[in-house]
Amino acid sequence: MNTTEDALKERIKELTCLYEVSSIIVNADAGQMTETLQAIAFSLKKGFQYPKETEIAISTAMNSIETGNITMPLSVSAKINVFNKPNGEIIASLKDDKSSFLKEEKQLLDSVALKIGNLLERIEMQQNETLLKRKMEHADRLSILGELTAGIAHELNTPLANILGFAELLKDDFKNDIKVADDLDKIIQNSIFSREVVKKLMFFACEMPQEMQQVNIVPSIKNAIALLDATFRKEAVKYIVKIEEETLWLKADTVQLTQIIFNLIINAIYFSPKKGVVTIEAFQSKNDIILKISDEGPGLSEEAKVKVFQPFFSTKPTGDGSGLGLSVVHGIVTSHKGSISVENNKGKGATFTVKLPKS
Repeated sequence: MNTTEDALKERIKELTCLYEVSSIIVNADAGQMTETLQAIAFSLKKGFQYPKETEIAISTAMNSIETGNITMPLSVSAKINVFNKPNGEIIASLKDDKSSFLKEEKQLLDSVALKIGNLLERIEMQQNETLLKRKMEHADRLSILGELTAGIAHELNTPLANILGFAELLKDDFKNDIKVADDLDKIIQNSIFSREVVKKLMFFACEMPQEMQQVNIVPSIKNAIALLDATFRKEAVKYIVKIEEETLWLKADTVQLTQIIFNLIINAIYFSPKKGVVTIEAFQSKNDIILKISDEGPGLSEEAKVKVFQPFFSTKPTGDGSGLGLSVVHGIVTSHKGSISVENNKGKGATFTVKLPKS
């Protein structure tokens, strides 16, 4: 620059650019990041000494934009950091290699990069807050459903016990009448089935008694796989076990722990295609034992992911299941002060992840 007046004009352009960028960022949201970055790039372009000769590129983990060709010999850049970690970059390039960037233009680039980083931090915090809110709402719904389920289960227990008891007494009285005895057998069998349904509802509601003790989950997993080997072969499904340690200790009810493993593996087998693979993985973190069971099935819709642990919800055809298996698992895991979640795999299928505290 040759004169003080020219230098002052450049400073005004830079300040105007910063004001415009701040205004753009204030009104930005995650759903319009491409438009936001485009607006910032074109505003930044105007803030340089030679706006017509300058091209801007902004790249972030979310998306990238360019105002034109940036593969030019002369360029200057600024890193975009989000929570002190690299997340992208702003590059300014000059078409005319006889020109040069001003020191203040590099400072302008650094300031805009800082503002974009702050915007991305804000968006990430909002997304995390929304995700946490959804998880809490889902947990609240399951908790309320658990209370209602417990009440229903307790109310049904007594009449079911009476039906079963009186039917068995009547069977002794009518043991010589084949037709009546057959009908009473049907009543007894359906009463026993109903009692099992009630028991599963009580598992979901965390109402079943527990005998907590130190358990090594590794033999429990291996025993479950051995018992289900015939089912794997019948359904033509293979399995892979990924357990590097011989001992993974946690405090749990042995019977209920086995139910978790059985139900999740049976569920994975059911949804796996012929020649599909079920992956069973177990490892430990500082405080938890983590069990992961993955299948290669169709995965879950968004609605199914929300409802999958609710009693009587099932994606299986009518007659193929009661819709209580995964709700039982959820109840047992919750009663052990653990957590269970499900996510679709990137390729195909879904993965259920159970975290159980070691103590």
